[in-house]
Amino acid sequence: MKKTKIKQEGQADDEAVLGGALDFLRLLWAVDHNLQRRSKRMEAEIGVTGTQRIVIRLIGRYPGITAGRLAELVHVHPSTLTGVLQRLVARGYIRRERDPEDARVARFELLPDGTKIDGSQAKTIEAAVRRAIGRLPATQVDVARDVLAVVADELSRSDR
Repeated sequence: MKKTKIKQEGQADDEAVLGGALDFLRLLWAVDHNLQRRSKRMEAEIGVTGTQRIVIRLIGRYPGITAGRLAELVHVHPSTLTGVLQRLVARGYIRRERDPEDARVARFELLPDGTKIDGSQAKTIEAAVRRAIGRLPATQVDVARDVLAVVADELSRSDR
């Protein structure tokens, strides 16, 4: 896989100087920073943040999904997702209904405005990621997904 390096004339190889873990972490932080920046721009341009769009996309794929299952798919604690879901309900993108068999469980479905957001692709983080992974062979994308999954798992373990 081709590495992107920020290098100035006479500067040593970043990975050699920083070591593998620190260099990788530096790149993860760049991804995080750019996700946050693009998310704010998405909200200004299409009306939802990156997180809100992911939630809308998942509800579109799993109508009637529970808040707990959404939290699992997005890899956040259910309490973190509560505010996102409340904002989407208030804006008329999704509908929250009580599960008829268990009143403690909320289920979510898209409303027409949510369906529009689910279907739009332009100016989204997802579109940028799709373009980026399209520049790589599928095998490299699979390896990158595996690495990110292991890093996410390890980071979540350090919370335990």
